[in-house]
Amino acid sequence: MSGYLAAPPPERGIFCNRTLNMRAIKAIGYDMDYTLVHYQVEAWERRAYEHIRERLVEQGWPVGHLSFDPVLAIRGLIIDTEKGNLLKANRFGFVKKALHGTRPMDFEAQRTEYTRTIVDLAEKRWMFLNTLFSLSEACIYAQLVDLLDAGELPGPMGYVDLYAVVRRTLDAAHMAGKLKAEIIANPERYLLPDPETALALLDQRSAGKKLLLITNSEWAYTLPIMHAAFDPYLPKGMTWRQLFDVVIVSARKPEFFTTRSPLFEVVETQSEALLRPHAGGPLKAGMPYFGGSALELERHLGMSGDEILYVGDHMFGDVHVTKNVLRWRTALILRELEDEVRAIASFRSTEARLAEKMVLKERLEAESCHVRLELQRRRLQYGPRSEVPEDQLLARGIALRAELEALDAELGPMARAASELSNPHWGLLTRAGNDKSHLARQVERYADIYTSRVSNFLFVTPFVYLRSPRGSLPHDPNVPGGTPVFPSTDATSGSNP
Repeated sequence: MSGYLAAPPPERGIFCNRTLNMRAIKAIGYDMDYTLVHYQVEAWERRAYEHIRERLVEQGWPVGHLSFDPVLAIRGLIIDTEKGNLLKANRFGFVKKALHGTRPMDFEAQRTEYTRTIVDLAEKRWMFLNTLFSLSEACIYAQLVDLLDAGELPGPMGYVDLYAVVRRTLDAAHMAGKLKAEIIANPERYLLPDPETALALLDQRSAGKKLLLITNSEWAYTLPIMHAAFDPYLPKGMTWRQLFDVVIVSARKPEFFTTRSPLFEVVETQSEALLRPHAGGPLKAGMPYFGGSALELERHLGMSGDEILYVGDHMFGDVHVTKNVLRWRTALILRELEDEVRAIASFRSTEARLAEKMVLKERLEAESCHVRLELQRRRLQYGPRSEVPEDQLLARGIALRAELEALDAELGPMARAASELSNPHWGLLTRAGNDKSHLARQVERYADIYTSRVSNFLFVTPFVYLRSPRGSLPHDPNVPGGTPVFPSTDATSGSNP
């Protein structure tokens, strides 16, 4: 048994925000894209980018020379459509890093632009990059901002208009279906196989869980992609369709969770799939369905609320809405988490040195403040004062400044390295300086659990009782082995909120 009890690699863990007893879960719903099925992100997003670019070229835009930059954007960034900026904000909505187009904004420019601004995603101005599918859109938008500023795009046009063009062009590219046709024709190029996912779902089904597939993808795409991702790894004679009690395609999430829409049966013929209105009554096993609503699904299952766990990769469409509206339990898939955890581990020794130096910096700063206050009281003749001669205080103040400058020179490269972990522009997905990122705050608020891939459920079994850690506050004593804290890039000076 000892082999089964071995801990998973740290990057394959399931992380718990709110205690979740999997024995109490009666049904598990899954999204497909970037949840059950993972893609070669750069290959997919490069082709999506190229489809947008080609459509713009057809409209006469001088963009044929542009190319996809895989590190320009990450999930969790925010597009400021009014200013043409890409932003990373902390959990309070304060902007910590900004690019105007593809160009980094310096500290003063960023402070001038955003010192009185708090990002509120409820406002139309802000576009949150909820999923990996957003990377191509953000990349080409940033590059087009550069061209707009240079007067090279058709006009008159503002940054909001430009974003609308990008969004419209991307939607048209998806509607045309060319990209998905390429993926269906060559799944080996785009899919990232994970043989363990099929076994994880077999475990859950065999443990008595109802399994649901709820995807926005259409049936013509879902069928071949699920076949390629699952069937080679299932027992002989079994297909992916036998894993799921209910299959719903073209679900139109998040509306699927919030509104009522007609439900259709997908009737397969030899040459095509046709839609037939569902006449009511229980959903048929093995029959794919089109549209419908979560309320209708709950009625069919005879379940609701915290009896159902929904697993998806889209922060808003999969996790936020199901938690807020239906009170389902939620799991967020963050494939990038594996690289993030590995990056943190590789930085641990530097982090320890950095933390040690920061303790010294704080001590020296505290002493410097006391020396400065002592001199101020002597100059203005008020309050208690020490017996230390003034010339000694002045000399100590000078010495402290020199020590702090030397320490800053030592801290600077380490702090910059911390800020560039995982991505040279944006650093870690879940951090914004020394604080949690806006994405991390949403994960914390809406995802009961989060992990890098569905197959990580293998390590915990369908019967696990996942317990959240004790919450911490700034006044709590430090707990050894707790979450690492990364100094912000301005560790050598002051910092914004």
